[in-house]
Amino acid sequence: MQKLSRLYWPVLVTPKNAVTKPVEALSKSQKLMTELGLLKPASNGTFQIMPIGQRSLDKLCHLVNEAMFRVEGQKMSLPILTSTTLWKKSGRLQGDITEFFMLRDRHDKSFLLSPTHEEAITSMLAATAPISHKQLPLRLYQIGPKFRDELKARFGLMRAKEFLMKDMYSFDRNDLEARETYELVNESYLRLFKQLEVPFEKVEACTGMMGGKLSHEYHYISPAGEDNLLHCQDCNYAFNEEVSQVKTKVTCVKCQSSNVRQVKGMEVAHTFLLGDRYSKVFNATYLDTDGKPKTLIMGCYGIGISRILAASLEVLSNEQELKWPTILAPYDACVIGPKQGSKEAAQGEKIEQQMLHELDILCGKDVLHDDRKYLTIGKRLMEAKRMGYPLIIVIGSKSCEEVPKIEIHINGKPMDLDLNSSLLEIREYLQQKTNLIQL
Repeated sequence: MQKLSRLYWPVLVTPKNAVTKPVEALSKSQKLMTELGLLKPASNGTFQIMPIGQRSLDKLCHLVNEAMFRVEGQKMSLPILTSTTLWKKSGRLQGDITEFFMLRDRHDKSFLLSPTHEEAITSMLAATAPISHKQLPLRLYQIGPKFRDELKARFGLMRAKEFLMKDMYSFDRNDLEARETYELVNESYLRLFKQLEVPFEKVEACTGMMGGKLSHEYHYISPAGEDNLLHCQDCNYAFNEEVSQVKTKVTCVKCQSSNVRQVKGMEVAHTFLLGDRYSKVFNATYLDTDGKPKTLIMGCYGIGISRILAASLEVLSNEQELKWPTILAPYDACVIGPKQGSKEAAQGEKIEQQMLHELDILCGKDVLHDDRKYLTIGKRLMEAKRMGYPLIIVIGSKSCEEVPKIEIHINGKPMDLDLNSSLLEIREYLQQKTNLIQL
């Protein structure tokens, strides 16, 4: 249980009648996360994530780890610094490299801050090649920072120069087995995005600089999105506008129907079937059953973890209050007790302690106790609502009635209930959360 008085929570306070300088338009999520102490700008395009925001990010990382475990992913870590020699070998330094952070060490060797790790992991496999066919399929992943020198960093964590990403790399014996891995990981992605309860669209996409044979993107649907997504109403096929070569009349690339719905999307995940795009270049091989070395067939799978956090809030929140995906809320419950010195303080604090005891059993570390009793209940309740805590429990004046009542808010819906009835509602909410986790 976390006491709010001990929490580092640097809320942005604007003094009354203060004249604010005009700034570039912020996204809804960036504005709320900054004002409410989840995020602080460090420099252009980089951010400091505060403890409350970090809790949600950690929960999302846990979900992603579980999703990768289900597809037999093995977690590892690769260096952030990658030698440009590897990227020259793959040919990816021959294109537009303006988004790469490049540097040289004291020995004048050139490196880049990796935006992705295809070259690094394939050269690692090649160094131990050929591996046995018995080790395949091999699915290696990591969660760590990535870097991109955005021309125009904006919208907070949705388009930052440094971001947190999960990247998985798969290695199979042939195209058929690589496709099976591709479908398996995509199924895991679909399950993850259903757990998060944010409207999303899976679309066919261009392979771009990554190369390969097939690619799909996952987008949250929002006016703040920068991609144009097209969904055919006749054959139910969805694709990024980049896939269509026709720039005049938009038609479905699969059935050529013009009955196409267009929406804006924020990309939050991407999958690629790479074939031998990298393994052939680096000579990453395996020993087949006939004892002969053969080229590994690859896939790669990314999830923008920090972007999902911001994009979820962008879609679900209103202009004044955060709304979290159920399983990403930083705390399940926020408990607000009576103000010190109030007429209900003595009786109310007894009920408050009872409630805290029960919640400690039910929610454990997911309880936030707003113990700032020098503030009015109204002030603390207003802040808790803005933070979007799914369960807000207020022990106020009605706790002194003959049958003491507790004011409980579940996802914004207020109710006045006795202690036992309140606990029943809380248990029901927590069961719904458990159902989502076990989806």
